[in-house]
Amino acid sequence: MADIFLICVIVVGFFLLTVVGLYFVVKYQHPDDKNDAYIPKLVVLLGFVLAGGTVFLLPLDVANNSNFAGCEGFNTAVCGGLNMVLFWDIIYWLIPAWVFILIPFCIFYYEADDGMLMAGTSVGAKPKSKLKEALCYESFVVVIFGLIFAMTYLFMNSTSIPVRDWTGPDFAAGPLYSIGEEFNSTFSADQLSNMQTGDVAILNANTVNSEMSTIELSINPATFYAGLMAWMGWFLFACFGGIGMAALPLDLILAFVNRPHHMDAVEFAEAQRSLRDRVNELVNVGELLKIEQEENAQKYDKMGWREKRKAMAEEKKTWIKFKQAVYLMEEDAEEFANCTANYRNYNPLIPIFSLLGGIVALIISLCWVLQIILYMLPTPPVTPFLNQYFRWFESWFNLLGVMSVAIFSFYLLICAVKGCFKFGLRFLFFQVHPMKLNKTYMSSFLFNIGLVLLCALPVVQFSASAFQDYARYTTVNQTFNVQLYYLKFFGWFWGSKVFEYALLVILLLTCIYLGCKPKDTSGGKDSISLRDRLRARVSG
Repeated sequence: MADIFLICVIVVGFFLLTVVGLYFVVKYQHPDDKNDAYIPKLVVLLGFVLAGGTVFLLPLDVANNSNFAGCEGFNTAVCGGLNMVLFWDIIYWLIPAWVFILIPFCIFYYEADDGMLMAGTSVGAKPKSKLKEALCYESFVVVIFGLIFAMTYLFMNSTSIPVRDWTGPDFAAGPLYSIGEEFNSTFSADQLSNMQTGDVAILNANTVNSEMSTIELSINPATFYAGLMAWMGWFLFACFGGIGMAALPLDLILAFVNRPHHMDAVEFAEAQRSLRDRVNELVNVGELLKIEQEENAQKYDKMGWREKRKAMAEEKKTWIKFKQAVYLMEEDAEEFANCTANYRNYNPLIPIFSLLGGIVALIISLCWVLQIILYMLPTPPVTPFLNQYFRWFESWFNLLGVMSVAIFSFYLLICAVKGCFKFGLRFLFFQVHPMKLNKTYMSSFLFNIGLVLLCALPVVQFSASAFQDYARYTTVNQTFNVQLYYLKFFGWFWGSKVFEYALLVILLLTCIYLGCKPKDTSGGKDSISLRDRLRARVSG
């Protein structure tokens, strides 16, 4: 029978996730999307609930204790009674459905051209509806990843689990006990007698094989796809998670250090002139980019495939650089407004909360670093560290340890998003998608929720490995640390701890880099150099 308290926790948890997700969508959406893009908004909202539910399912699994010895078939006080296998299987199917079907379709639909040629200004537009164009692109994505999923499962779905053989005497050689039938005709563990000398003799007669053997099993599709999604997501999480664990505490603390201060007349004039010059330069850059785009649209038809691809990559890189400069200029303009026109209305508690949040984030990041170094990487572990503290917390309050697991796990997801944004802002490999109050387009929502979902299963696997002592009776521990840990091909990455080492190295390199360059560049000189390069290309 399921624990009523755990059922209430599930209902309240999903209700809170829905409310928080709805708040973010409403408060952060751009005014242009206020009465539009309802389907993408629903996908983002449910994706947020799915990502949060995936991470919070780990502490629920811990509280449920479904794999505690005696839980199967017995109604004991330590078992929650929830079918966690079913819960996890639902999550394992929903995440790839969101990442490879719903989110790409919404991105294609949201950004598709409706095919209306408006006075010839829509360069290269085709008379296709948004829905038709989105379905066309989405079918390509489904076919590609469907083939990848099918082929990998067909050839890599076997796991070789190591076991140790024990040999004992014949069962009939042991003592016999009789159990009387109780009034309600149900079995209770209290009816069993305590272990006696005959039982001890049988145990002592057991022999153990000194060499380990293996059992090769085929795992079900849901579990395999969880491992595949975790493996793919690890490449993102190891990079962005490591960057975010260093960048998040630093940026929060810098928000307090660089909090708005009142400007005198000289400082005001200098800052205003600097911003005005940057705005003018970026306007010039935008005009040059528009001219270059129109000229390139005519040149692409005459170029070869390789030359065209190189030119398009250069044009995309230029646009990313331009958007980065615009974003940094908007950030500086907002800081300037907080120091001048909005100074009296600025909430002084914001930098204080940023400082407190930065200190808490720094403590959690340091705890994660120590947990990796002391528990996850060495064999055997030096100390259980956080596992021991979580059990100690439970001695004060039963759910305090479970809540700690939820906080530490969800923190990793926040770090992944922060790391992606910081990486995109410092290096021009892809377009940045910041989450700004009342300024966030649905494309940025979809990008960030896709990133969070891709990192959700790696976070769960990472947390299950980091808290293996504390979460040893969980279903997810049996999945990731037993079945998937010894999976063909993928098991080498888990066993060699490749991703854990990569995460730690990237985190340490980020600390060194941010220690030398803690603040994002203002973008003033970059916009001037970008303007000069564009002028040279256009005139040439």
